Amino acid sequence: MDGVGRGRARSYVTCLSTITSPSLQSHDATAGPPTETPTAPVLPPRPGTDVRLVIVGAGQINFGSPEGPWNHSTRLERKLGPRLKVVALIDPVRENAEKVLRQKRASSAMSSYRDTAVYPDIHAYLATVTPDTRPHVVWIGSPPAFRGSMHEGRDIEKVLAEALPGVGVFLEKPVSTGSVDDVMEVDRYIDGKLGPVSVGYMLRYLRVSQKLKQIISDNRLRVVAVNGRYVIAYEHLTKQWWWNKSQSLGPVIEQATHFCDLARYFGGEVELDSIMAHSLEHFEPPSGLSKLAFDEGACIPAEERVPRVTSATWKYESGAVGSLMHVIALHGRDFFTEIDVFADGYSLRLCDAYNAPVLYVRRPGDDREEVYKYDDDDPFFSEVAGMIDAVEDPSQRHRILTSYDDAARTYAFTWAIRRASEACVAARQRSL
Repeated sequence: MDGVGRGRARSYVTCLSTITSPSLQSHDATAGPPTETPTAPVLPPRPGTDVRLVIVGAGQINFGSPEGPWNHSTRLERKLGPRLKVVALIDPVRENAEKVLRQKRASSAMSSYRDTAVYPDIHAYLATVTPDTRPHVVWIGSPPAFRGSMHEGRDIEKVLAEALPGVGVFLEKPVSTGSVDDVMEVDRYIDGKLGPVSVGYMLRYLRVSQKLKQIISDNRLRVVAVNGRYVIAYEHLTKQWWWNKSQSLGPVIEQATHFCDLARYFGGEVELDSIMAHSLEHFEPPSGLSKLAFDEGACIPAEERVPRVTSATWKYESGAVGSLMHVIALHGRDFFTEIDVFADGYSLRLCDAYNAPVLYVRRPGDDREEVYKYDDDDPFFSEVAGMIDAVEDPSQRHRILTSYDDAARTYAFTWAIRRASEACVAARQRSL
């Protein structure tokens, strides 16, 4: 999503509301009346056959940008080669969809997009599906504001479960911008109705993350503490929606969610009632940001400005202790990220997850740290490959490291941190 002003952002949201709204769907009159959507389960493609895929969202997460490593389409092309057949691209802004299709059709991946049709919303696409054109996978990179709910217009998971039972679904994180209760209802509803579902927590797929997980398992370690630090370089973060809690939900839910997810992945389930949190708010003296690229006061209401620091602690169900600090402070482009896992005799330290991931391991009987680095590690590709393997072979579903249920739990965790910090702010203001 591009950085936009409040007016443009509002227009963009209005436009995107057509993604799943049946009342706003359109149909090509020259194509004849809509056909009834088949409801038979989707069968996995046979090895070596084409994989039919629908992409929802023509934006950066699916098709890339100069700003980051994300680009699901290129990973799908790498995984499947000419077997990839993108049968539909769904986006309410047709010009954006046509632009990325022109680029793909002018590339070496042309055969995967030659017959791709563009649709404004999921319902317009579903009206054209026949038993012979049913997709094997629906790849969703649309904004989370338009999913993660049972309410019309935000219910793409429910729509797919009813129209295409058994279809594989990939969704980006976070799973929603709605309530935790809504997300949990979706989780219950789609269970057993869809095929494999994967959510985009790519840091689980880092080889250093898997090595850390392996050390815990192989040595039967009982984790005693997990400590995460996520410090962002904000100077070039000009997307104003990100700085507005009413749109992004704040940095813990939108960004540090990756480290909250790793904290659960390494440490186990969190006792949400145990969470305590403090924040440094925009109106407090240390909060000034000298390199902010726009006038925050002119663009974002005071009550919706993001905290500069959020610091949280919690207890795990196991009895272990966890903590997280998210900080908006650095200049330049490189983030500072670390997550520590401690167990009896062990220190496991995962550093620089986004740039050059390294795992430092200190074991019992040796004060020196072992160093694990893996060249050319691409967690996005591992994530994509795991999803495709699970779709093609049900015995490979273990390759999916974050299910919808898992992602829903991480969503609840991040919301609990936000609520705890806001409660603390409110209590402090009452005491002044």
